[in-house]
Amino acid sequence: MTPIKTVGVAGSGTMGAGIAIVAARAGFRTIVYDTREDALARARKQTEGFFAKSVERRKLTVGQVDTILGNMSATTDIGGLKACDIVIEAVFEDLKVKHAVCAALDDVCPPHTLFASNTSTLSITEIAAGSGREDRFVGMHFCLPAQLMKLVEMSPGLRTSESSFDAAWDFCKAMGQVPVRTKDNPGFILNYFLVPFNNDAIRLVEAGVAAPADIDRAIKTALGYPMGPLELLDLVGLDTHLLVAEALYASTHEPRAAVPALVKRMIAAGQLGRKTGQGFYTYGGAAMFGG
Repeated sequence: MTPIKTVGVAGSGTMGAGIAIVAARAGFRTIVYDTREDALARARKQTEGFFAKSVERRKLTVGQVDTILGNMSATTDIGGLKACDIVIEAVFEDLKVKHAVCAALDDVCPPHTLFASNTSTLSITEIAAGSGREDRFVGMHFCLPAQLMKLVEMSPGLRTSESSFDAAWDFCKAMGQVPVRTKDNPGFILNYFLVPFNNDAIRLVEAGVAAPADIDRAIKTALGYPMGPLELLDLVGLDTHLLVAEALYASTHEPRAAVPALVKRMIAAGQLGRKTGQGFYTYGGAAMFGG
């Protein structure tokens, strides 16, 4: 396999921006692709803010941050990813959208380029089927926020070659992440538990059992979670949670995976979480978590 030196990230939303930080911070040349200039500009601003906090907290020096940011570039031309040794797609949890992105990538990337998907609920095998390179396709589900969380769920599709999986696994470790191998199963490990759990928390709010802050405080205090489920949902975005939950429900028909009606009402009101400044909590402005 060709050594991985240049990394592409397709999608500059919360997950894509976080994955790009992880790759660039580890020393890889990193190219972020999105169809929208404003999305790339927002991701760059959030990334710079994240590293400013890292300097402020003395986790990195100004020189180190300059080097990391120098590793990063952005493009609205998918052809800009043709030099990548691996491309990680981090677009919407919609099979048709992922197929379209992967097919376009297959047209511009050389044969050695590995494709990876950050999907949290969709089948790796099904996404790979639309990629043109099923043997060189791997699931790499980063945890949110990717720039702070180390775990990556690594899932081979039915036609993923062992050499491709091994190369992606080694790359994951080279980024300083902690990979775990999972089967190509709905929700893998984390979302199999997390989506129903988060929906249960939403139902408590919906039923008026407790306020979001009290639910989160109870879970963090009693269970030792660093974030409460409603804080996490605001970080993820209610629109993203809807897509993830609907995909998991369609695959499993687990009643607890079904999205509570409150989520759709909040989305209709534009209350998506941190990205809009209002979700279960109110925020001063959209910003990347951590630093």
